[in-house]
Amino acid sequence: MYKVLLCWKYLRTRFLAFVCIVSVMLGVATLVVVNSVMAGFSNKLKDRFHGLLSDVIVESPSYNGFPLETDDMMERIRNSSVAEYIEAMSPTIEVFGMLSYEVGPNREQVTIPVNIVGTDPKTRSLVGGFGKYFKQDERSANPSFDLTPEAMNRWSYFNPMLPPPRLPQNPDDPPAIAPPPAEPQSPVGAIPGFGITHYRHTNPKTGKVEDKPILLPGDTIKLMTVGAGKKNLEPVFSSFAVADSIRTEMTEYDSRYVYVPIDYLQRLRAMGNHVTHIQIRLKDYSKAPLVVAELRKLFPQEYFFQVNTWEDKQTSLLKAINIERGLLNLLLFMIVGVAGFCILAIFSMIVREKTRDIGILKSLGASDRGILQIFLGYGLLLGVFGAGFGTALGLLITIFINPIEHFLFAMTGVGFSPDVYYFDQIPTKIEPMTVLLVNVGAISIAVAFSVWPAIRAAWLKPVQALRYE
Repeated sequence: MYKVLLCWKYLRTRFLAFVCIVSVMLGVATLVVVNSVMAGFSNKLKDRFHGLLSDVIVESPSYNGFPLETDDMMERIRNSSVAEYIEAMSPTIEVFGMLSYEVGPNREQVTIPVNIVGTDPKTRSLVGGFGKYFKQDERSANPSFDLTPEAMNRWSYFNPMLPPPRLPQNPDDPPAIAPPPAEPQSPVGAIPGFGITHYRHTNPKTGKVEDKPILLPGDTIKLMTVGAGKKNLEPVFSSFAVADSIRTEMTEYDSRYVYVPIDYLQRLRAMGNHVTHIQIRLKDYSKAPLVVAELRKLFPQEYFFQVNTWEDKQTSLLKAINIERGLLNLLLFMIVGVAGFCILAIFSMIVREKTRDIGILKSLGASDRGILQIFLGYGLLLGVFGAGFGTALGLLITIFINPIEHFLFAMTGVGFSPDVYYFDQIPTKIEPMTVLLVNVGAISIAVAFSVWPAIRAAWLKPVQALRYE
């Protein structure tokens, strides 16, 4: 009992104990906040990539697409041994292209490189989170490329008769296909990324970053790409009407991707019933390695087939995030290490100051083990209180990190910039296991650095300790 009373007395009466607690508290709070923010960014990136890429992707490196027709490929997958693990499939076409539109009173031409994605929005929404990223809420409930009545009126008002799309002229191309309809009465809808239809603007009055529209629903854009010829890359182009914009909060996608109807893009490129990707959603993602292995046997790589999971497609980025997070934790844990050396120095001072008290305790019958337990218990209490207060402070900062960031931005002009990922706010995710490991590490360091002073105190002889005074 005397051990607990002495530890509690030292904790309450000594100012240096408060210094140790604050040192551990700041280190733990920093680790909790940084890990929560890193986990939030990592989780949001993974969620976006997973939603945009689906679980498993079968793709062709050829701009002509798969040598097999889409129906044949999907039928083979449905008849394979892994069909029971598949929940939904969606064929898509992804090709490079150029997007152009006119802006300003002088109708200046703006041209940007883009990735054109031909897809069926209904089936694409079944294999990922595609549908939930539309700007218009009603389109998320019923994904389509249809224009709203307001967009249709705007398109009809501003657009004259448009020229027909240009189809490949290479004699080695497939037989000529009739141009898809593109009359002003029935425009073909397209959904560009939010970064294409909007630009970032800092309000000089409020200092806040705002999104200003460049292209509104109903505006006309022109997309140009290449046809699916066998020899020469013949350019093809067509005009589209902006139906909506898609906001994934990923700069790479929001500023480079344009989604159009897959059947229209097939006809424009004279691809027939061929596609470049088949995206697959699984009932249980843990079966992904088995599904990938079977599909690689079904579609060998030497025949222009590549089969990967969404994690395989983004392996470099995901590994970089994990490595950076690990290195950051290692560097920040040095703060707790500094607190450990602080405990070591303070405990060494306490042992010297309490030499006479230690001698009295030993002369009254206290054992070496009892003295050792007093100082180890003291170190444990410092670690527990420091880690506890640090966890509370870290969780509080994490929960209110965005209001805190807004306040710091107003005071200093430096803060989180949404230009990088188009995030509206700093994403956070509190991981209980990570918080627990940080606490265990901090308490362990506090106890470990109190071992040597505790051993020195335990080794003191009663006569030597009393003679010291």
